[in-house]
Amino acid sequence: MRYRIQNLPQRLDEDQESLLRRAAERLSLSPSALRDAVVLRRSLDARKKGQVRWLVSLEVTLDGPLASPPADVLPAPAAVPPPLRVRPPATRPLILGAGPAGLFCAWGLMERGVPSMVVDRGRTVGPRRRDVAALMRDGTLDAESNMNFGEGGAGAYTDGKLGTGIHHPAVRTVVELFARFGGVTRILAEGKPHVGSDVLPSAISAMVEELTRGGCEFLWGARAVDLELREGRFAGLRLADGRTLDSDRLILAPGNSARELFELFAARGWPIEAKPFAVGFRAEHPQQLIDSIQYGGGTRHPGLPPADYKLADNPKLGGAPRGVFSFCMCPGGVVVPTPTEPGMQCTNGMSNSHRSSPLANAGIVVAVSPDDFAAEGFTGPLAGLEWQRTVERAAYQLGRGGFRAPAQRLAAYLAGKQGAAPGRSSYRPGLTHVDLEPLYPPQVKAALRAGLRAFDKRMRGFVTDEAVLIGVETRTSSPCRLLRGADLQSPALRGVYPCGEGAGYAGGIVSSAVDGLKVAEAIGAELGPA
Repeated sequence: MRYRIQNLPQRLDEDQESLLRRAAERLSLSPSALRDAVVLRRSLDARKKGQVRWLVSLEVTLDGPLASPPADVLPAPAAVPPPLRVRPPATRPLILGAGPAGLFCAWGLMERGVPSMVVDRGRTVGPRRRDVAALMRDGTLDAESNMNFGEGGAGAYTDGKLGTGIHHPAVRTVVELFARFGGVTRILAEGKPHVGSDVLPSAISAMVEELTRGGCEFLWGARAVDLELREGRFAGLRLADGRTLDSDRLILAPGNSARELFELFAARGWPIEAKPFAVGFRAEHPQQLIDSIQYGGGTRHPGLPPADYKLADNPKLGGAPRGVFSFCMCPGGVVVPTPTEPGMQCTNGMSNSHRSSPLANAGIVVAVSPDDFAAEGFTGPLAGLEWQRTVERAAYQLGRGGFRAPAQRLAAYLAGKQGAAPGRSSYRPGLTHVDLEPLYPPQVKAALRAGLRAFDKRMRGFVTDEAVLIGVETRTSSPCRLLRGADLQSPALRGVYPCGEGAGYAGGIVSSAVDGLKVAEAIGAELGPA
């Protein structure tokens, strides 16, 4: 009989045997009665400064059932059986976008015996890495191959944070597949699974190779420009080079920077709407400072990872609360340029598997909505997109070109003065010291400042002259939603399945991958058993 024992405390200097003894005590058994003990999850508990510990969940096998297990000891769930194979479709499904949503949709279809064709405007990881290096080195942007477009999508050149706020059985499937393809079994037990920007591209390539062996096809450097319809149903995907790919099913998994696709939907009058997202800056601190705040003073214990943080506040401005929060926090990480169009500046963060940078960064962002866009004169389904572009153009001009980032010390921004030039930063192609005041409308700036003051009360020392604000963080999620019904198809485009973050149904690698698996399941249900 297998059981899960949750939240066993483990001191930083304790070994595995001590943990097993504590597990046996919890069960009122001898340690010898525990068989096949497996660590399922290890989360850091840093609520008491100077007394940081691990909280560990174990799965163990016992010779028989427990008569009266404690409340935090549960029977282990049964293994999830693989999906049943389904009837083959008349034509191979097309998947537009090779990011997490698209790749995991292809995986879910392949498990059901349905090979697909994945189409992406960008390049494979090898040449894409050179394009990304040129962008980071000297600001040379390839609009078709960059941090967002290509094999793995934007997910390949983040750092592979696999934490998520959603609760779905497929979350574990996603983490297990990344562990398998990346050769990083450590993430299976991490409370906040993190693959690393140095490992993630090869993991994506390994997944693509497995999909190819399973009968899937990949078409790179293929930018879609239109959909062909026949009696209201999808019939083909038209490419920029003049080709048309025939099929009766299209999974739209374009990523949150697929601006031409959003414009196509709006121009055709297909179901699309503006949606809320969040914008702000990247805040970069010395990692040692974040460690000191989170763990207590002194040198970080060698058993501790670089400290992270998660902050949120809802300041009331003009009578209504507005969310301000940290986004994509990267301990021991770097800030990177993520533009996809000339003359538009935006950033994100990443970290390698060892999180070895001396700096930490996170997006500090404010929720914005269609009401904010309308106040600036932007309405309709593309209101958020055009508002987003306005901010990115202004940031590019403020940075004085070449994708140099406009930047200012955090304390100076909060005080409303330009202050001294920023100190060290991980951002390449470099920073331009400016006053960030011209960026964002008054309500966003007021919320940012209120949020920063609140964060400093929770993390004393967060607001410091050592920290730098780097502009701008604008692509936290898609500015548009491609509408879909309960069957996950577009209500006006039968056979078209909007999917993942770009379509407005996810936020991050794991939720996008799970949405891809959900779409594969919906298509399988439509096809019926083989």
